Amino acid sequence: MKPNNETLELLNRHTSVRQFQDKPVSDEQLAAIIGAGQMASTSSNVQAYTVIAVTEPDLKAQLSKLSGNQAYIEQCPVFLVWCADLYRLREISGPHLQGAASYEGSTENLIVATVDVSLAAQNAAVAAESLGLGIVYIGGVRNNIAELSELLGLPDLVYPVFGMCLGYPAGVNGIRPRLPLQAVLHHNGYQADASVEQVKVYDEVTRDYMRERTGGQKDTPWSEMMAGRLAQPSRLQMKEFLLQKGFMQK
Repeated sequence: MKPNNETLELLNRHTSVRQFQDKPVSDEQLAAIIGAGQMASTSSNVQAYTVIAVTEPDLKAQLSKLSGNQAYIEQCPVFLVWCADLYRLREISGPHLQGAASYEGSTENLIVATVDVSLAAQNAAVAAESLGLGIVYIGGVRNNIAELSELLGLPDLVYPVFGMCLGYPAGVNGIRPRLPLQAVLHHNGYQADASVEQVKVYDEVTRDYMRERTGGQKDTPWSEMMAGRLAQPSRLQMKEFLLQKGFMQK
């Protein structure tokens, strides 16, 4: 029998929300959601992230413009900007190092901070959905990352990894199908043939999904959509920006 409980049901109902009710998220709800995020696993307890909650309409409008003019950033009551943050660690560690070398700007620490903020954000997303709210992640905060970072006053060793719209859903989207489990769950080693072969199955599933979602206007398979994505240069400014911010120095 397939295991099931309330937590699994909640996780399996997840869908991105892009329309929000004109209903506020209370300070208490926000604190509970971010607090749940803080309980996610963190490498060596470094907790290398910061969350900026944006509720001011004019600021949300500016962030929307910098993130690809995504209207739901303005519509949602709270827009969260999840940042990988090594600045705090550098500042508080300095007095204890007594002149010893410090490697806060290493590539490994960039990975640690990026993983930390991602784990915390997903905890927060689940917490929000458990309270009847909805979310959508916004990678568009990296479109104009230097300008957005300046707007939010982000210091060196801090970068916005993604945004998250938070609020009460105004409508529920269909659940987008995922790759077959066999494509992503490999036992005792990487199974290259299975990983690729399972995409053929998934392509047919995504064709059906796209036909239903678009009323028959599109039936593009997942592999073709991914090919189109890889063929387009995306945010090639990221490496230079991260270097300028003090990341990847070692």
